[in-house]
Amino acid sequence: MAEVALERVGAREDTVAARITRFVSTTPVHFFLVLVGLLWLVPTLGLLLTSLLAPSDLLTKGWWQIFSTPSRATFDNYQAIFDNETITSSLWTTAQIAVGGTVLPIIIGAFAGYAFAWLEFPGRDWLFILVIALLVVPLQMALIPMFSLYDKAGIFDTVIGLILFHTAFGLPFAVFLLRNFFIGIPKDLMEAARIDGASELRIFLRLILPLGLPAIASLGIFQFLWTWNDLLVALTLARDTQPITVAIFSQLRAFSANIELIAPATFVSLVIPLAVFFAFQRYFVEGLLAGSVK
Repeated sequence: MAEVALERVGAREDTVAARITRFVSTTPVHFFLVLVGLLWLVPTLGLLLTSLLAPSDLLTKGWWQIFSTPSRATFDNYQAIFDNETITSSLWTTAQIAVGGTVLPIIIGAFAGYAFAWLEFPGRDWLFILVIALLVVPLQMALIPMFSLYDKAGIFDTVIGLILFHTAFGLPFAVFLLRNFFIGIPKDLMEAARIDGASELRIFLRLILPLGLPAIASLGIFQFLWTWNDLLVALTLARDTQPITVAIFSQLRAFSANIELIAPATFVSLVIPLAVFFAFQRYFVEGLLAGSVK
């Protein structure tokens, strides 16, 4: 009994020592990561403080008046942007483009990824190689041809036109990502479902999609951030149908000192995709780690 007790005490001491060692060895790394994270937050914090000040206060004394007594912070700037029809309509336009340009590639990419992973059809491997090749096509090369095509088709300066453009350029990555994830799903699961009489569509909807949720969520985050923050495509293929990025750019170009409108509008535009990222963060991490551990 005494020997058993000594072994337990020794194991406990080893465990405490190991914990102390791990803490000492990882603390500098954690401190460095926290420092880097704070540095990344400095521009966002500066934008928030700027958006809470009246332009006269900002130009005369500076953002530190937020912490003065009494504080000069005000939410009038945010009230102004929501009373501004240009900003509110551009936010609604951006939401339509971002949602449509995210959902459509996910749906098409999921079907195509399943087909490339588990269905046999002529030319499957060559078609997948073509999909991979499309990943390296620069977006800028297609702007002028698509401008001409959209003008002839009558969808220039429309929400559907921007959604289709983002869908087309998001599909290669969507198909590539989802196919590589779906192919890692055990084949025995699908064979068992087929033995039970499940059709390919039922297997896809009831088996593949639930198991592929981490990859789909990761793809959705990437695609949403890309479409929401797009400026170049909207500047080329839209004139009156302005997303929020173009609306802010137009205000900056026309009113270089109109900081009371630009700062809060930019912060609102930043917060929405950030909220989407945090909402799906768990699935995003699972998607990044998928396949790393078997």
